[in-house]
Amino acid sequence: MSDLAAAFARVPILRDTDPASVVRLAGLTNLNFLAESTDGRVVVRLPGAGTADYIDRRAEEVAARSAAEAGVNADVLFFDASDGLMVTRFIDGAATMTAERFADLGSVARAGRAFHQLHTTAQPFASDFVLFPMIDDYKRLLADKGATLPDGYEALQAEADATRLALESRPVPLVPSHCDPLCENFLDTGDRMYVIDYEYAGNNDPMWDLGDLSVEGGFGPEQDAELLHAYFGAEPRPADVGRMTAYKAMCDLLWTLWGVIQHVNDNPADDFWAYAVGRFERCATLMSSAGYPAHLQRILEA
Repeated sequence: MSDLAAAFARVPILRDTDPASVVRLAGLTNLNFLAESTDGRVVVRLPGAGTADYIDRRAEEVAARSAAEAGVNADVLFFDASDGLMVTRFIDGAATMTAERFADLGSVARAGRAFHQLHTTAQPFASDFVLFPMIDDYKRLLADKGATLPDGYEALQAEADATRLALESRPVPLVPSHCDPLCENFLDTGDRMYVIDYEYAGNNDPMWDLGDLSVEGGFGPEQDAELLHAYFGAEPRPADVGRMTAYKAMCDLLWTLWGVIQHVNDNPADDFWAYAVGRFERCATLMSSAGYPAHLQRILEA
């Protein structure tokens, strides 16, 4: 509680709040709490140990505030970029999404529309989410920590060169993107979908967000089709379907490394080695599937 009390002392609307009255919320890498403030119910986020190694808190603040102004994120009431302490308004009446809740196609459509709103109305973020250099940075960080990667990772990354070539040879304008659309980062009121937690946000290819959500939610073909149709308001171009599919593979390649980072940082929130291996194996399965080369070809033909 001492850390929480110290955090409350830094936030004007929380200085009279008893830290013992808070409710612990879920979170993989940070500590999150529901608290009563002088401005109503709020969520307090204390940054997790080791996150300063790979998260730019100043860039996160820009993204979080921009997304809130676009009506997609919860209102940001306090943010200290020196360490990532953040307070956001609690969204009453919203359900935290899960893969099971995304079985409802209405919620999938609301997520697609929320992405479109974010991508088209938010002010540009402070940094770009550049996939392949990020993979290199994560690998350097892991090498410095003496970490072991899942067996076959290097060979799979070499096979990803064809995907990199297709994506980079047909670049698209970067847009403000969430970049880490875990199901639990979506809050659904039934009428509107909010997307929270902008730690990894950056200007990115818009199809990254759709592909990554599809992976996180375990979407099937019907859900993918609904997500794309809601996003575009029409049938998507084959090249956009191809880009979304390519990013389904590439997000697993990247988050494999992220999982290993959590593992070596001894993050107790989950079995992150199993998480990393699972993502690695799913990436390998998609990239070796019979239809995957056709998706790359559609990107190249755009």
